[in-house]
Amino acid sequence: MIRLRGAAFLPCAILLQIGAADAKDSDAGKVEFDAKCAVCHGVDGKGDGPLAGQLKTPPADLTQLSKKNGGVFPLGAVYEKIDGRQEVKAHGTRDMPVWGYRYAPLPSSALSPKPMESWPLSDLPDPEAIIRGRILALVDYLYRLQAPKK
Repeated sequence: MIRLRGAAFLPCAILLQIGAADAKDSDAGKVEFDAKCAVCHGVDGKGDGPLAGQLKTPPADLTQLSKKNGGVFPLGAVYEKIDGRQEVKAHGTRDMPVWGYRYAPLPSSALSPKPMESWPLSDLPDPEAIIRGRILALVDYLYRLQAPKK
C-alpha cells in the first residue's frame, strides 16, 4: 500500500510543478496590457506604441502615474479610467469605448436567452466578476510598470 501511494504521488508532484511554472509564466495584467494598451502606449508603457504617431493626442507615459501623483500610485483613478467612470477623451466615448465590452458589462438585452436556448444562465460565470478581474490585473500591471523612485 505504501508503494502504491508513492507511485501515485510522483505524477501528482510533476503536475503540480508544471502548474506552478505555468502560473509563474502567465501574467494576466501583462496579457491585458499587451492586447489592449500597448498598441498606443507601447510595450513598456512609455507612450511610444506603433499607433502613437497617428493619434491627435499623444498617449500618456503610464510609467509616470505615481510620479505625477506625488509618488503614490493612483489606484482608484486608474481603475475608474479603465472601467469608464472617468472618461479619457483619447479613448473615445463610453458608448463606443476603445476596448469595447472588455472592461464594461454587456447590456442586459445582450444577455437575454433565446427561447430555445438550452444553456442555463445560472451556470454562466458572473460577467461583472470577470470584468473586475481583468481590470484589477491590468491595474496591478500598471502599478508594476511605475518608474523607480530616485
